[in-house]
Amino acid sequence: MNAENTAPSAIRDLPSWLLGRAAARGRGLVADALAEQGLKMWHHVVLSAVADLEPVAQADLVRGVRLDPKDMVGVLNDLQAADLVERAPDPTDRRKNAVTLTEEGTRRLRACADAARVANDALLAPLPPAERDLFLDMLRRVSGIAPDDAGTGTEGGSA
Repeated sequence: MNAENTAPSAIRDLPSWLLGRAAARGRGLVADALAEQGLKMWHHVVLSAVADLEPVAQADLVRGVRLDPKDMVGVLNDLQAADLVERAPDPTDRRKNAVTLTEEGTRRLRACADAARVANDALLAPLPPAERDLFLDMLRRVSGIAPDDAGTGTEGGSA
């Protein structure tokens, strides 16, 4: 095995292995791009979800992005400390917190979306445009994402 192919030959060509390697490379590229914006992957996921759903109850946000409630509190604390989101009592149910983006949060989300797009372009750079479209279509099918769900996820290009 050389440094480029560290996997044993028995698994090197398995789709699950290759998808995992591609995902790890993509996460690394996106994480680095988001770090330049001062954010982490989960910050971007949560900002994207809030933008799609705001005002959104914190509990609904937890369910929507499938993050542990304790971890969500930490992410929201980070985002609120950076003046990217506001948490306030939900006007329809004062027992709940509603989360909304601030103007700075909207601006930073746009910057992060641009950075994530550039990182994902770098990930797919070895493929010509037609193959990129085909590859993305195949990934959606393998992932069980319906065509009308494509592009509406909460990750906003983070993964």
